[in-house]
Formats: sequence, structure tokens, C-alpha cells
Amino acid sequence: MKFSKLDLLTLLISLFLFSSCKDSSSIGLDINPANAVSGILLDTVTVTSRTELDDPASTYPPAATGSAVGLVRYPLGQMADPIFGSTTASLAMAVGLPSGTTYSFGTAAEIDSAVLVMSYATNTAVPASVQATIGSQLAQFYGDSTSTFNVQVTQLNTNISTQTAFLNTATYASTDVLGSATITPRPGSSVRVLRVIPGAVDTAYNAAPQVRIKLSAALIKSKIMALDSVTLSTNANLAAAFKGLKVTASLVSGKPGAVMFFDFAGSNSNLEIYYKKQNATTATLRDTVAAQFPISATAGPVAASVKHDYTNTAIAAQIKTPADYAVTYLQAMSGVRNKITFPYLKNLKASLGTKIVINKAELVVDISDPTDSVPFKIPPRLSLYRLDLAKQRQNLPDNNVASTTNPTGDPRAILPFGGFYDKTKKSYTFVVTSYVQDIVDGKTIDYGTYLAPTATTEFNLQPYATSAGRAVIGSFNNPANRKIRLNIYYVKNPN
Repeated sequence: MKFSKLDLLTLLISLFLFSSCKDSSSIGLDINPANAVSGILLDTVTVTSRTELDDPASTYPPAATGSAVGLVRYPLGQMADPIFGSTTASLAMAVGLPSGTTYSFGTAAEIDSAVLVMSYATNTAVPASVQATIGSQLAQFYGDSTSTFNVQVTQLNTNISTQTAFLNTATYASTDVLGSATITPRPGSSVRVLRVIPGAVDTAYNAAPQVRIKLSAALIKSKIMALDSVTLSTNANLAAAFKGLKVTASLVSGKPGAVMFFDFAGSNSNLEIYYKKQNATTATLRDTVAAQFPISATAGPVAASVKHDYTNTAIAAQIKTPADYAVTYLQAMSGVRNKITFPYLKNLKASLGTKIVINKAELVVDISDPTDSVPFKIPPRLSLYRLDLAKQRQNLPDNNVASTTNPTGDPRAILPFGGFYDKTKKSYTFVVTSYVQDIVDGKTIDYGTYLAPTATTEFNLQPYATSAGRAVIGSFNNPANRKIRLNIYYVKNPN
């Protein structure tokens, strides 16, 4: 990585002034005499925020969010939120061959049963310091755990494997109903399952938390088991014939609902077919077999459809008529984001009558109502990003850490960027020192700065459907003083 002479000079001046300033005020994220930042506090800089519809995002992106392909977790469910309206999430998925190669059902095969198994996403660990700040939230579930759903499985009308775009706004037509079940989500509870052991007594075991939907044995027999050897020789041939599955979840209770998240990155989600076939050596004997047809993003596409309906909500009014409101709204899964602007920041040097060196700048985002919104909890993390001249999403310099995969990162990105929810302060705080300094110095033009929810363990620039949080935040002019604000801590630079 390279430092320009100006960057080095600014850094040295900042460090010198930071260490030598003795008489100025002090602020900090958590003020500690040993760690306090010295300088002049400016906390009256105007910050505007506007609620906007977020962009659609791919639900089957290559190399997304740390997985080889696809998303780290996929949404399914329905929410009826009195503030954010209705949200529904459904799934479309390809079905692969066991081991990804030619499969034979053997001689005189007769089906016993078929089950769609969808494994809940795991609750990825976060650092203890972060967990203590944000509180406990499950990554594999969001909403009311007592809500009941009718989960329906149908066969897709078209081959999902031949598609090239999988935006969350896409819809997937289906007809034949293969099975359904009424469930109450249990993402933290294991499931008792019978393991079929050829030539031995079947045994029961505790499987990882999962949803199991019994499918029509007759339909699975005619649609999969009756396929010829050529069709069952490759995943592509199977997909051309069977096309794939669609899964929907509809609320059957008068409760608020929820979104469940499932794991299709591993090997725990399958279409399981239990059947009997003639023994290979003794024709009078029958073997019981459990064939697992994988549903995995590595074997074929898995996609999600997400629909938000903001009809008759304050959100719809803000989108229709942008203005200064007391609160603004954020919702994950390509719902709504906030456009943040600092209209007078570029004129700060002129208004102060001097050049400045910023020791620290913090963007603080207060939740409008500090009471945790049960059952729709405040999201544990927000993302903050900017647009470049081409309207492409980019990290702020403070979050643009240089690495082997990002050799052009910003060398100033050395402090934790922030963005995690502080359950004590009921707010989020981002360190934006370099970004604000660049705007003040005219090095960067603010083409748009945006806030949006993101998953606890992934900072996503794109609104991937891997979390379902929503929040109501205070605007700069919030009458209850629960607001968004920019704290700038600076020293004058007469040179």
C-alpha cells in the first residue's frame, strides 16, 4: 500500500496535535481518561435523512457473503407489521443427484415416502464484545416465534438452472402441489429422525434443527423415480426434467409472523426419498434405501423472492413525498434504506475561517423509540456506504481495510468502523473520520451516503436477503432529541 506525501503530513500533524493538546474538551464513544480524544467538539452539523426504496439484489450471487456461491442463509416466511406493512419471502430451488453423479433406483423399486428437509441456518458466533453490546438475537429467525405457518411445496414450471439472474423481485411460477404442512418454527430445537441403515435395524437420532415437509409419494414416484437412466445421469438432465421446487409459507394465525432462515450452503437440506428395491444378490429379499437428493447452492441454484407491501403506511407517504420528517425507516431484504446527506460539510473550513484536522468524527444514529419492538427486534447491525460518480456502492474510507483481496484499501482504515447496536445507548455509532475529512478538504464529493440493515456477521454493501431486521430512527430535527447526528472532534490547522 502507498501513502501520498499529503496523507503522511496530515497523519503526522494529527498525531502531533493529538498528543500535545492539553486544554481542549474531550469526547469519545465511551469517554475514558486514558482513551479520550482531545480537540474542539462540533455537533451541530446538519444531517438530512430520507427514506428510500432499496435496490433489488441477487439471491444467488457468485462468491457472495463468504460462501462459494449463493447466500449464507435464505429467507422463508411472512410478517404482518403494523409499521412496515407486509413482507413475504418464498424459495425456489434446484434438486441435485445424490453425490452429483448417475443415480439408479435399482430393480423393482417401490416408494415408501418422500420428505423435503430444510435445515435451519446456524447462529454464527460473534465476538464476545459485540455480543455484549447488541444483546442476543438469532440469525436463523426474526419475528414472532409463536406464529403458525402453512408451508406448501410445489413443482416449478420452468427450469431454474437455466436462468442467469436471480433478483429478489423475481417470481417463479409453479403448479403441481407436492405436499404441505402446518408448522410453528423451532429453529433452536433438534428433530428426532429415523436413520435407514441397509441390512441393519433402523435407528433414531437427534438431527439438527430443520423443517420436514412430507411430499406425495405418488407424485415423487412419477416425477423422479420413473425417470430414465439418461435423465438421472447428470444434474443438468434432472433439472431439465424435474425443473425444481418452490416453497411458500403463509400465516395461518392472527399473529405478527416471522421470517425463518435456512442453510443451503451445506449438505443438510435435501429431498429425501425412502423406497424399497430388490436385493442385488437375492431376488426374494428387499432392501430399504434412503436417497438424499441435495438442495445446495453448490449443486444448483437456490433463489428467494421477497415482496414488501408498504400500502397505507407512513413509509409509503415518505417515499411519495420526500421531506424532513421526525423519523425515518430502515428495513432489510431490499426494503427501505436512508439516504444521508451533509449539505454544509463542504463549506466547513470557510465557516470556521481555518483549515482543520479531524481527530475523530462519529455518525450517531438513535433509535426513535428506545423500547425494543417486540416481536420485531431492532437490528443488531447497520451498514453505512457511499455512492461513487458512477452510482456504484463503495465502502467509506474508514471501512475500506487493505488486505490481500483488497490491495487498494485505505491505509487510514485502522479503527473499528462500528455500526453495531448499543442496547444501553439505544443507538448505532460509526467512525467516519477519514470520510468527513475528505469531504471537508474537497477530496471527496458526497454523491450519496446510505444506511441500511445488514446481518450481524456480514457487512454487506448489497441488500442481500440474509437478515430481516427493521428500525425506526430519529431524524436530525426529531423533537424528542432521539436523532441522527455527526460529532466532529477537530483541531485548527493554521498552515
